[in-house]
Amino acid sequence: MQVLKLHRPLIAVAGLMVMIALAALIGIFADDRTLVGVPIWLKPLKFAVSIAIYATTIAWLLPLLEKRRRAGWWLGTIIAATMLIEMVIIVGQAARGHQSHFNNQTPLDATLFSIMGATIAIAWVCTLIIAILLLMQRLPDRANALAVRLGIIVALGGMFVGFLMTLPTAAQLKMDNPTIIGAHSVGVTDGGPGLPLVNWSTTGGDLRAGHFIGMHALQALPLFAFALLLAGRRIERLRDARVRTRLIGMFGFLYAGLTVLITWQALRGQPLIHPDGLTLSALAVLLVLTAVGAVWAAVPAASTPEKVMA
Repeated sequence: MQVLKLHRPLIAVAGLMVMIALAALIGIFADDRTLVGVPIWLKPLKFAVSIAIYATTIAWLLPLLEKRRRAGWWLGTIIAATMLIEMVIIVGQAARGHQSHFNNQTPLDATLFSIMGATIAIAWVCTLIIAILLLMQRLPDRANALAVRLGIIVALGGMFVGFLMTLPTAAQLKMDNPTIIGAHSVGVTDGGPGLPLVNWSTTGGDLRAGHFIGMHALQALPLFAFALLLAGRRIERLRDARVRTRLIGMFGFLYAGLTVLITWQALRGQPLIHPDGLTLSALAVLLVLTAVGAVWAAVPAASTPEKVMA
């Protein structure tokens, strides 16, 4: 599909995010200020990249709504507007040297964070409506249809993890007038030791891990479906639509399970890279179930490969 045929407001926002990401990357080296233990322009860089990917993916999905294109166009336009507002606040706060998230230090900071919360909630609801419309839409290939539907459903779950970060921590609840309300980390304060680039905590739980992994199901599952389609050129078994559909279902099960597992691990105050025995046991069960399911999924159908409408 040509880019010009995609949703123009979303593509325009994605293009703007690319430019902001490049400017933020320069800012990391040109501006020596830090905030919560990291370069002040790192957050605008990460959000610009994430929004660019998200906006492009939604723009790719909307043309699938053949019977509800006008509704899809408006939903996409609202998402584009909310993402633009979100990014303006993030960049503006970085330029001021203030936290954009969880900031209750001044009335202006609190108002800006409230606006950000509202824009994300609106974008989440719009994405949910798109997911419902896609579930109702008949798509020409069952395997690809399942990848798109599972991808957007798991992504909604990943986005929802972000709302958990806005809840006050136990320490903040004990304060009369906390200046920060909410946190990325669980069991430790934000700004401590973290993984390179993403800065996910290495000393406590970090909800950003599940948030990030879940959100990108929107890209991971369709890409997996595309990879199976390409592999079908060499592997005859993968030419069967039912085999590909089952494999995508199992990959979706694995991806959703990992999102839940990593979020659960973070909520228990456990660093992603230091899982305990309980976490490893849950991971082992998930992997075994997925492996068994994948073996079942790879069994070819007895009849001729089907061409189905989803």
